[in-house]
Amino acid sequence: MIEYVFLDVSGTILSKPSLFSKINDVLVAHGVHRSIEEIKLKHKLLSEVIKFPDRTDVEFYTKFNSDLLYLLGVIPSANLLSDIFNSCTYLPWEKFDDTDALKSINIPIGIISNFNSTLKEKLNSFFGPIFTDIFVSEELGVAKPKLEFYEIACEKSGVKPENILYIGDSIKLDLEPAIKVGMNALIIDRDSFYEKSDFIINSLHEIEKRLI
Repeated sequence: MIEYVFLDVSGTILSKPSLFSKINDVLVAHGVHRSIEEIKLKHKLLSEVIKFPDRTDVEFYTKFNSDLLYLLGVIPSANLLSDIFNSCTYLPWEKFDDTDALKSINIPIGIISNFNSTLKEKLNSFFGPIFTDIFVSEELGVAKPKLEFYEIACEKSGVKPENILYIGDSIKLDLEPAIKVGMNALIIDRDSFYEKSDFIINSLHEIEKRLI
């Protein structure tokens, strides 16, 4: 029986939806034409294999955007990288529309996220005090995909892993480590990047039927 639901944050309940159109606008201004779908897919794949720090900076995004451009078949010139950074940095977070499904979950909900200490304030501004526990990598000194992060969350929540359902958007950072510690785990895949399987949901509204 599921007694607790844990969620990832970035890409799972919060996103920066204007990011991809901003990147596309910069590319077009530089004479590069790629579809939004291709940009999103390459960004997703890169995010699976690159390590995000708790606090990002110019150096990190220069490297990330360089690799993204290579994947798009574009040479990452200094001007192009500068324009992408200036256009895309500090875009506002927004919650996904399907996060209204969290209101119907009548068991404790918590957060396991690679993020900095500002996360709690952000979540409260979007959702109010609905999360029983919020475990943040910067505060605990351990980050995904380290199994220790998930083990700490289980221990502090007081719930056995087999009685926890965890939902994230990354196979490497979320699905694999959660399964390894014994949790039930799902991947939220709103853009249908992955082949349909028992581990995939396309909307958070599918959570409720997984709690039975």
